[in-house]
Order: sequence, then structure tokens, then C-alpha cells
Amino acid sequence: MSTDIELAISGMTCASCANRIERKLNKLDGVEASVNYTTETAWVSYPGTLEPHDLIATVESAGYGASLSAGPDEAASGLSRLLVSAAFGLPVVVLGMVPAWRFDGWQWVSLVLATPVVAWGGWPFHRAAAVNARHAASTMDTLVSMGTIAAFCWSVVAVLRGDTMGTYFEPAAGVTVFLLAGRYAEARAKKRSGAALAALLELGAKDVAVLRGGVEARVPIGELGVGEEFVVRPGEKVATDGVVASGRSSIDAALVTGESVPLEVGPGDPVVGATINAGGRIVVTATRVGAQTQLAQMARLVAEAQHGKATVQRLADRISGVFVPVVLALAAVTLAAWLLLGGSADDSFTAAVSVLIIACPCALGLATPTALMVGTGRGAQLGILIKGPEVLESTRVVDAIVLDKTGTITTGEMTVLDVNPASGFEAAEVLRLAAAVEQASEHPIARAIVAAAGTLPHLEDFVSTPGVGVRGRVEGTLVEVRRAPAAGSGTTVEVVVDGRPVGTVVVGDEAKPTSAAAIATLRALGLRPYLLTGDSAAVAHAVAAHVGIAPQDVIAEVLPAGKVDAVKQLQQQGATVAMVGDGVNDAAALAQADLGLAMGTGSDVAIEASDVTLVRGDLMVAADAIRLSRRTLGIIRGNLFWAFAYNVAGLPLAAAGLLNPMIAGAAMALSSVFVVTNSLRLRSFS
Repeated sequence: MSTDIELAISGMTCASCANRIERKLNKLDGVEASVNYTTETAWVSYPGTLEPHDLIATVESAGYGASLSAGPDEAASGLSRLLVSAAFGLPVVVLGMVPAWRFDGWQWVSLVLATPVVAWGGWPFHRAAAVNARHAASTMDTLVSMGTIAAFCWSVVAVLRGDTMGTYFEPAAGVTVFLLAGRYAEARAKKRSGAALAALLELGAKDVAVLRGGVEARVPIGELGVGEEFVVRPGEKVATDGVVASGRSSIDAALVTGESVPLEVGPGDPVVGATINAGGRIVVTATRVGAQTQLAQMARLVAEAQHGKATVQRLADRISGVFVPVVLALAAVTLAAWLLLGGSADDSFTAAVSVLIIACPCALGLATPTALMVGTGRGAQLGILIKGPEVLESTRVVDAIVLDKTGTITTGEMTVLDVNPASGFEAAEVLRLAAAVEQASEHPIARAIVAAAGTLPHLEDFVSTPGVGVRGRVEGTLVEVRRAPAAGSGTTVEVVVDGRPVGTVVVGDEAKPTSAAAIATLRALGLRPYLLTGDSAAVAHAVAAHVGIAPQDVIAEVLPAGKVDAVKQLQQQGATVAMVGDGVNDAAALAQADLGLAMGTGSDVAIEASDVTLVRGDLMVAADAIRLSRRTLGIIRGNLFWAFAYNVAGLPLAAAGLLNPMIAGAAMALSSVFVVTNSLRLRSFS
């Protein structure tokens, strides 16, 4: 029998680290492990022959840290390292780049200030490089560590020899500070994405009014047991899953199930925990508590979907895996060749160091973070929040987009869609009479009718019959408003005056004004739109027809687990799936999708589980997010190409002794300037 456990992993700096830890754990007999770089956790299933400390020891043997509880706040510690390094490094960069500001002994000041930046500030890169070296591997960190150390050591030698023109403290310090800034931004994004489960569980009720011995007592939710009865008053959350024992009401379940129309419930009807009582007082018998509730199961679905994502191997790491060994070999060959050909030790070392400096990944290190910072900054101005570089890879290949209905395509609010008067009656009068009676009801449909009517006459003798309708006397006549067969995408109520039908009012969740145009734009980007909802098939097809989604691409009447299954099914058919949603019921599907986009007007859980947040809640912004992400990824790829082009072009010149370290440093700086300038083009995105 196996046991499941979650470990907090520390020390990972790229996706290859997660892959290495995962392989190490899976080599243990009977162990199945999945390591998620983004959430910095490992889910491990292990047999009874092992203990948690065995798993932790295995992770530590690979050069990383592991614990049963959450580790230190990497974002907070990263910020401290960044601020201190920036305070020391900025004067070094200024002195190195502005000769007019130099003073006697400035090189010694640069040495003193650059030392803690390169040694302590760059420690995460040096440590990761050492860990990778132990495993005969190289990543971006290897390039950063080698380049900054080479530039720093050469500069120290130059200072000791009295050569003030041969110092390269500013690239060593500057690159370290900038990469720390990128690492800090990434850590913050990972911290936010890992908060989805906590946000989901926060939705549940914290206490409950339980009935014990006929007496009502409010107790913490953890003390409620299966079979006990509890009271839910109007406006309160249903504490846990159960069955109505007494009373009638309407339950707003949109946040959990996606159903836009409140559900009428009475004795014997099931209710779900965390839904809202929108009507009268009810008494519920608890049927599931704790980890068995639908809310807890949704939390499990989100966690499983997040850990099921394939880790993304960063492009720079993939390239550096080949590039670094080549550079090391070339530097060694350069040194040996110069010595064998009779060159002096000084000239030989200068050529070898020039090779390392020209290969220093300044531009390579800037390629992703500069484009990401400019792109995400521009996105924020447009109401698009992109959580990290992994998101960009997904947008390049997505070819299907699954759209939630309620709150995503539609407004998520009940409004009057149509009024159909009988012969001899005006629409305005039918609406006025309906609203006159509904003004005494707290039902969401009633509130929508009242909001559309304006000034209302006096109401007398109001009576509400749950599940049927309401009636009352208005201006001397008996007016009834009762449920009628559905019409199109809305809920229809019939208005009857003194026993005579005078018309119907259709209330529903109206499509947002931009939804149809947004879906057309998504099609133009090469994405096939699907509508996925927990609402009824009739409503779903009516909305789909209105906004331009094909009938065969409508998936309706699905629970949260069904939404995850629908996304998985599309993925199994070969589609790369983007998902747009806003509710708790969408959170697991957002996490399962290759690209999750959450409406910022929706629940915190959906936002936390997604890759992109659309602040304005406008579906058109989803299309903008795809375009911006693809454009940013294109800039990153262009940056990487030109960064390596500078390196590759300069390497043979440096090996031949045609580039001294100062010229190599200048070429390195020029490539960095080009990369930054190229990234700034994203500021004009619209």
C-alpha cells in the first residue's frame, strides 16, 4: 500500500532542476513522483518500506532542499538580495560607464563594491552552477556564473597590475543585479500561482448554526458531523453538502456550479456547500463534511491539474546545455594553442579570458527578463496580467479555446431580455404589473424585473408559493407572476391579471456586447472556440448561436469535474487548449488547460489557478492577451538569436587574439543594448 505526500522543494532555478529531482525520486523502488517547478512542490507516492525522511534525503543528495512544510518565502529573500546588490552595484556600473565621473582610486572602490555583488548577490547562480556541474549538466546559471566570475577575476588582476582600462566590474555587477530582478519577479509569480488551493478553501463557511437537542448553536465548521441538521438564513453560505430537511428557498450556485439561474429547493433537495441562500430560511441535514465535500474535491482537482502540467524547459537553458561546454572547450583549446605556438603566458591567458568574456551571457540573460518585463508591463496597461515566461510558450501553440458561459461570455447577472405582451396590452404595462408584484420578492429573477420597470404602484395581499410563483393585488386587480416554459436563452415568467394571461417576461443572463466580436477575433488567430458550461443545454445553445459558436462545439450541463474532463478530452484529441473562465467551478479546468485565462471580475480562486488574468472582464481582452503573449515570445526568440549571434561571431575573433578583453566587453555591452532596445518595442503594442 502506498502513501501520498507533498514536499516543499527549494533551490530549483529552472525546469531542468525539477526534471532532475523527479528522475532521482522515481529511481527509488515503488516511488512515483511529480515535481512542479512553478509551485516548487513534489507530489510523491511511496511504499511502506520508505519514510518521508528517505525522500527528503534523496532530494538533498541531488543538491536541493526539501521539507514537509512550506519553505522560506523565496520572493521575500530574493527581494533582500536584489536591493542590497543594487545598492552596491549601481555605483560600479556608473563608474564603469561614465569616465568623467571617475576619480583617483575609483578602480579600488569598484573592486570593493563589486565583490559582495558578484559573490553574495550572485550566490544563487553560482550554487546552481555547482549543482549542475555535479551532474555533468549546464544551464543558464552556468553561463551567468562563469561569465560574471571571469569578468570579475580578470578585473581584479587588472587592478592589481595597475591597468585601470582593463576592468570589467560593471558587466559583472550589472548582469548580476538585473538577473536577480528577473528572478525576483519570477518568484513572486510562482508565489501567487501557488495560492489557488488556499483561496479555494477560503470560500467555505467558517462556522455553522447547528441544531442539537432542538437548540440552535453556532460552532466552528470542523465540529459539524454527518447527519446533523444546521440552519441557513437568507444571504448566508450553505455550510456543507447536504439535503434540505425543512423550508424552501432559492440557492445561488453560480460560483460553484456555473448555473446562472438560482435553484429552487425544498425538502429532500440536495444543496452544495459554499453556495448562497438567496431566499428564505432552510434547515439542512449534512451528508458530506470535510474532505468529502464538493468544494474539497474541487480543491483536489485544482492541485492535480497543476501538478499534471508538463514542465517547460526554457529555451535559453536548452541552448546553453550545448553552448556552455563548447565555450569551455574553446577557452581551454585557445589557452593551450597559444602556449603551444609559442605565445606568452600573458597573451595566452588574455585570449582565453576574451573567449569567456565574449561568451558571457549578458544579452542572453537579458533576452527573456527584459522582454517579459516590458511585455507584462504593457499587458498590465491593457488589463492583461501574465504570470510568467511559461505562459508565453503555451500561447504559441494553442489551437482551441474553451469559454465558460456565465460571467465570461455573458454578464453573469440576471436582466430582462424580452417582454411579449398579449393582444391588446403594451409591453411596458406587462412589465410594470409584473414588477409591482415581484417587488416584495427577494428572488434574483424578481430583482431583475423590478430593476427594469421603474416607478411601481402599491402592492397588497402579497403571497409567494415556492416553486410556482407570486401573486398580489395591484390597483384593485389580482396579478400573478408564475414560471412558464423556457424561451430561448432565458427564464420565462407569465403575467396573469384576474385569471387572464396578459404577456410574458423573459429574464436571463445576457451576452456581453463584445463577446461575438471577441470570438470572431479568436477564430482569426487560429483558435477554435468551445462553449463549456454547467448551465442547461437549451440556454447554452442559445448563447452559442448568438455569439457565433458552432452547435457541435457546445458542452453543457457539466459539473466542475466534468469541465476538467472536457479539457482533458480535447487535449487527448491532440488540441492545445486555452481556457477562459471566472468562477470557482472553472478553477480546476483553468489549471488543467495548457493556457488558463481568468476574468479579473470573477473569483480569486479562478484568478489564482490561471496563467493570465484579464482585469477588465472583457472577452476581447483574451484575444489581446494571446496576441501580446505571442508577440512577446517572438521578441524573446529574436533576442536569443541576436544574443548568440554576437557571441558566435566574436568567439573565433577572441580565440585568434584579435579581440582583447576590453573590446570583448564592449561587444558584450553592445549585444545587451540591442536586446534591451528590441524588447522596448513591446511598449507600442496595441
